[in-house]
Amino acid sequence: MTISRRAMILAGGGLVLAGPAPAQTPAFRGNLGPFVPQRPPAPAPMVSFRDAAGKDLTLADFAGRALVLNFWATWCAPCVEEMPALDRLHAALAAEAIEVAAISVDRGGLRQVAPFFETHGLKNLPVYLDPSGASMRAFAVRGLPTTIVIDRQGRDAGRLEGAAHWDSEDAKRLLRALAGPMAGRTRT
Repeated sequence: MTISRRAMILAGGGLVLAGPAPAQTPAFRGNLGPFVPQRPPAPAPMVSFRDAAGKDLTLADFAGRALVLNFWATWCAPCVEEMPALDRLHAALAAEAIEVAAISVDRGGLRQVAPFFETHGLKNLPVYLDPSGASMRAFAVRGLPTTIVIDRQGRDAGRLEGAAHWDSEDAKRLLRALAGPMAGRTRT
């Protein structure tokens, strides 16, 4: 009997995934738990949000780049804690086509988020807004902050719920591994 790589079989009273073990993902933990890879990566839902100028964007606007998609709000203490790390991460990895899209779900939109960026000295992150929370619901986000990594092929590669030190070397190693190869370039 031949079983496909993804076939589930009942063996010894439990379900077993047939085929080779999934590739190792570098370990990374946040305040609430570990990063959970999506095996295999799945197409990301088509979501829309706006930039500070009011322009509508979708994940397609980031084609060819990996995206650290973070859902947050100004009233969320763990979100406030991790925003400076996301700001530094955006600056550190932009040259590698890995970007941070921190999407505020504050109902007050730009009038609430712009002063927050100013007060907290966030200078590298672009402002992205989704006061309706529709993008958060499309990704089945259970709480804030939640960060979802989208690889360069536009697939959901995994998520971390809760705050994290996203500018740490462990986080950068994880993001580089999940991002996938850059089109036409190889990293050294």
